[in-house]
Amino acid sequence: MSSTSKRSGEIKPFQVMAILAEAQALQAAGHDIIHLEVGEPDFTTPEPVTEAGIAALRAGKTGYTPALGLPELREKIAHYYQSRFGVTVPASRVVLTPGASGALLLLTAARLNPGDQLMLADPGYPCNRHFARVFEAHGQLIPAGPEQKYQLTAADVERHWQPSTRAALVASPANPTGTVLSLDELSHLSQTVAKQGGELWVDEIYQGLNFGAGEGGGAETVLSVADDAVVLNSFSKFFGMTGWRLGWAVVPESLVPVLDTLAQNLFLAPPTPAQYAALAAFSPEVMATLEERRQILHERRDYLLSVLPELGFKVPVVPEGAFYVYADASRFTDDSLAFCARLLRETGVAITPGVDFGEHRAGEHVRFAFTTRIERLQEAIGRLADWLPEYVAEQGGR
Repeated sequence: MSSTSKRSGEIKPFQVMAILAEAQALQAAGHDIIHLEVGEPDFTTPEPVTEAGIAALRAGKTGYTPALGLPELREKIAHYYQSRFGVTVPASRVVLTPGASGALLLLTAARLNPGDQLMLADPGYPCNRHFARVFEAHGQLIPAGPEQKYQLTAADVERHWQPSTRAALVASPANPTGTVLSLDELSHLSQTVAKQGGELWVDEIYQGLNFGAGEGGGAETVLSVADDAVVLNSFSKFFGMTGWRLGWAVVPESLVPVLDTLAQNLFLAPPTPAQYAALAAFSPEVMATLEERRQILHERRDYLLSVLPELGFKVPVVPEGAFYVYADASRFTDDSLAFCARLLRETGVAITPGVDFGEHRAGEHVRFAFTTRIERLQEAIGRLADWLPEYVAEQGGR
């Protein structure tokens, strides 16, 4: 069998998937595993959304839609930006895709040439740089510590921009850190990137899962301050539709034709039943359910923030969104992968090693996903409290 491509050899696997596989094997063998590793809450898709998908299937709505998605759903999303954020976005600028990953696939294909660089914060979601690599471009990782909320800053852009840098991609709320960029920070970033002749891409996949002040946790969109920014979003996280694989992008009008052509060639169209289901996602009933779930996640976050420091984990930046706590575990380890693997085997608690999210102090960090009910979080903390003293003693009182 011939060797694989060079590019595929340079795309690293998710280490958390190996942890998940071992956790599932242990679970199948009868062990009680508490899953705090995977970014998928224990909420099912809201019932009206599921029913809308079932109704579409029964009505025979199983053929292809236009490559950029159902016009009525693009209109719904445009209305959502107007009603929730006070931002006018023409439906023609909304591009529906198979998950937000599909949106990033189209964007990197359309905008990155071989040798180009995509500027990213380290730590960050690793697939973003891997998409760049697929198209012979590269992720330009910029170390970002807690003093800057683990986020790219305008100063980073000015300092590190190179002739080969094409765009900067930030996430708000971010994975794995849960940090949020203010509108002032986003505006400054947009202006600074524009001065370099580049583009600002903003991952808003966790938008709506915010825990700040104001209605709905204070969720915002970069489009409020930078109409020319590219936005990536999804029905997966806030709307609870992970397995339906439906996302979207909001792009400048000039990009729509090339994205249409690429979509036709790469995946023809987004999943049809998922699109009909998503038409129900913006109803008052569903939005009320999603707000209840946001409050539950807020409570889970606050619980972890109250107990993790007591165990010896540092949380230097309070996560203002998503459903993760990115914790400094340097008191315990500088090899987060080995630490997480042993933690799973000896306690049945599965968490994610920092090495999945970049290179900057990655061995000293772990991510806790508060994606299970609070009783299970309490059980996990109890197991850690029992195990960590023995672990530290064995390591020589690290």
